[in-house]
Amino acid sequence: MSEPLRYVINEQGKRVSVLLDLDEYRRLKRQESVDPDLLIGLNHAELQALAQGLLAPATQARLDHLLARHTDSQLSAEETAELDHLLEHVDQLTILKTRARYTLASQTGSTTTA
Repeated sequence: MSEPLRYVINEQGKRVSVLLDLDEYRRLKRQESVDPDLLIGLNHAELQALAQGLLAPATQARLDHLLARHTDSQLSAEETAELDHLLEHVDQLTILKTRARYTLASQTGSTTTA
């Protein structure tokens, strides 16, 4: 096949399947088997920025305030919901930072992601 892919078209002119040449198929299979935790498409500087990312100062200050009040059992129901939302945000940021460190480590062949 001279083209990496060709479409099979039915009588109504609608694409119903695709034919890939073997090299294109192998390329796609390699992409499919990539570790899903790797952050693909980001350069080294972008990964480092993510790995070192922090909450915005105003968000961090609000989180600190809510945590201090939570320790003293002084939160309203709305503040408790806000605290829960901020903690979920922190958890997602932590996961993203960890994935960035993991990706950096996999690019350099290192096994430590500290």
